[in-house]
Amino acid sequence: MFYWFLKFLALGPVLKLIFRPWAEGTENVPKEGPAILASNHLSYSDWLFMPLVIPRRVTFVAKAEYFEGSGIKGWLQKTFFSGAGQVPIDRTSGSAAAGAIKTQLRLLADGQVCGIYPEGTRSHDGKLYRGRTGVARLALEAGVPVIPLAVIGTDVVAPPGKIFGKFARPGVRFGKPLDFSRYEGMQDDRYILRAITDEIMYEIMRLSDQEYVDLYAQDSKKRDRDVERAAAKVVDRAAADEVWDDIKPIE
Repeated sequence: MFYWFLKFLALGPVLKLIFRPWAEGTENVPKEGPAILASNHLSYSDWLFMPLVIPRRVTFVAKAEYFEGSGIKGWLQKTFFSGAGQVPIDRTSGSAAAGAIKTQLRLLADGQVCGIYPEGTRSHDGKLYRGRTGVARLALEAGVPVIPLAVIGTDVVAPPGKIFGKFARPGVRFGKPLDFSRYEGMQDDRYILRAITDEIMYEIMRLSDQEYVDLYAQDSKKRDRDVERAAAKVVDRAAADEVWDDIKPIE
């Protein structure tokens, strides 16, 4: 109930009034029944704007810690995340990834729509990165369609590392549902999972017009940090050499 209050009476109308988000292809989202919405991930605000443009509830999985706080702060945090369409990851599984899939399978079995970011983390530079195969396993085990989609402009509204950037009209572009029933029973074949994931990411790339990088986003972030550290060392060494040139005796 609180989800619908936030979406239609509280937070949703405010966001619509201020940012006027646009949408294309909303007819591709089924009016009823389970489905997976597979999206690119540009900003923390993606999960706020994307559900606004379709009438159905979209549920994401989130860290269990968001729902386990104590006191008034913990209650407020739990109430907000629950009301915003997020549920805690099942901790009975051996890993967070397995727990997320188990939770989403339960939601899909109940006929709900689940949102998922195949990249696994936000893009730090606006590029689209290699998808993780959890989305493919989820689609095969649940036997539901995958609707690829692209959020556009949310990284202008809320850039990485910032709470707010500048006013812009973010948008959401939904692609046609992808049916992977031809791979039924093959959810343990890693080559099939990779092929399905790559097909989903290709559709997201086509919808978003992002540059695609065949590298996991986390690996790219680590690579960029390593490059920055190496460059900083070169600069520091050059500065030290320059100082030494200034003070060493003339021969």
